[in-house]
Amino acid sequence: MDRMKQQIAFIECLDRLKLVLRQNLVMDESRRENTAEHSWHIASMAMVLAEYAPSPTDQSRVLKMLLLHDVIEIEAGDTFCFDVEGNKDKLARERRAAEQVFGLLPPDQGVEFRSLWDEFEAGETNEARFANALDRFQVLLQNFNTRGGTWRIHNIDRARVVARMLPIKEGAPALWPQVVKYLDEACAAGLLRELTPEEEQASGR
Repeated sequence: MDRMKQQIAFIECLDRLKLVLRQNLVMDESRRENTAEHSWHIASMAMVLAEYAPSPTDQSRVLKMLLLHDVIEIEAGDTFCFDVEGNKDKLARERRAAEQVFGLLPPDQGVEFRSLWDEFEAGETNEARFANALDRFQVLLQNFNTRGGTWRIHNIDRARVVARMLPIKEGAPALWPQVVKYLDEACAAGLLRELTPEEEQASGR
């Protein structure tokens, strides 16, 4: 297969990302968002919030990472972050999916795109830390703006949300006070559940 045919095959495959539904609701609460929308949203956030990235950060690399980080869901599907069982084999499923999806491309592009995906997953560079921070912050904004969204639907408590949001503290520390503010307001409004003293003791927190 010639180079352009491989590239077009990958582009056609990307269209399927529009069909992958996430747990999160769009902000008017009319429906669940799809993964293509999620990827576009956080890539746009990276441009708007670029000044809060760690220094130095290659913003073009961040954008590439955010546009590619979830394409593997075409084959692996979306795994809800608080789904304990689903997350047990998530990494294995997604690695297999990465081989399939990025394998559609010419070898040089396939290697480049796969390395960006691996970098995001590892979360060890400034670019990956910032990208991961935005990935978490977008979901926070959605849940806050949908009256608790998946927090309310799945009865998620504040401690679990805080643990999920911790990459923001390292990847975009200037955003962390805003995270705390949203969580405080969500708890005060009854959109997010605080653990009872008994639950805290039982969990060892």
